[in-house]
Amino acid sequence: MSTNGMTSWAVDLKDVAAVYPFQGAEFIMFIAGLAFWLWWHWAQMRMEATEIRHEMDADASGAEAKKAIDRY
Repeated sequence: MSTNGMTSWAVDLKDVAAVYPFQGAEFIMFIAGLAFWLWWHWAQMRMEATEIRHEMDADASGAEAKKAIDRY
């Protein structure tokens, strides 16, 4: 079964048109991936900072931590 009309791969690939989908869009995909990667790290750092701030505000005196340490 051939989706591109080729019957044999024993040809010079420079004479063949597209051998994989989205050929020529590699740079656009790279930029999109880089943007997503940077956004994900930024969002992750914001969520973790919020969580840490919430944890610190929940027990500002440290009494809970001291009781947990003394218990063991």
